[in-house]
Amino acid sequence: MYSPLGAARPRAGGDARARRRGGRIFALLATVVLTALTTGCQRTPAELGGSEPGVTRPVGVSWTDPAALLPATDLGPGWRERATAPEQPRWPWEQADCPAYRAEDYRAQVHRLDAVQRFYDRADGSATAHHIVEAYEPGWGGPALDDVRAVLRRCAGYLVLGARMSFTLVGTPPLADGALLVRGLIAHSGSAPTTAYFVVVRRGDTISTLNLPDPGHRAAVEAVAARQVARLG
Repeated sequence: MYSPLGAARPRAGGDARARRRGGRIFALLATVVLTALTTGCQRTPAELGGSEPGVTRPVGVSWTDPAALLPATDLGPGWRERATAPEQPRWPWEQADCPAYRAEDYRAQVHRLDAVQRFYDRADGSATAHHIVEAYEPGWGGPALDDVRAVLRRCAGYLVLGARMSFTLVGTPPLADGALLVRGLIAHSGSAPTTAYFVVVRRGDTISTLNLPDPGHRAAVEAVAARQVARLG
């Protein structure tokens, strides 16, 4: 994943390294949060033992509308969009540092057709957020959401360079064709944990995943989730 827990700036030293590795979800948190907490160590699909999501995408063909991505204003005041390189985003729930994670267990990912993403930064540089929208082959949107549930079961908590990463399913809002509200946390010895939220919404065969820092109250997260649904049409 882009990893989850990407919403807060990492501290120097070991904590910073742990957050970076935890990152593409919290990237999806740091890549979103730590520049991503979920996705582990920026490893290649070959190193993960699986196929690169989206390899079936013909050159020049796009199934994902960038308009499905939230504008910075939908996250609230003080957010701005970051320039994003035109590259194919990886699956935000990769967890290469989780001992129980095996890329081949997530069967929907070889049926991903396309994906677009956007990063956001707080104007004061204090936090990061990430939004990715993925299109799957017909009939594979449901299994793709099941893949996320499977990651949450198998990688509910694990250690990364002295820090403990954990993911907790805190809600299944009745939105679109299915939604998951996930709290991600990186716990450091002797200091306050870093917390972020992941909002996953399915509309047909499209999956929208937002990774943002903890806004302090769940109502704010649910409000952003409603905006995600609206963007999916």
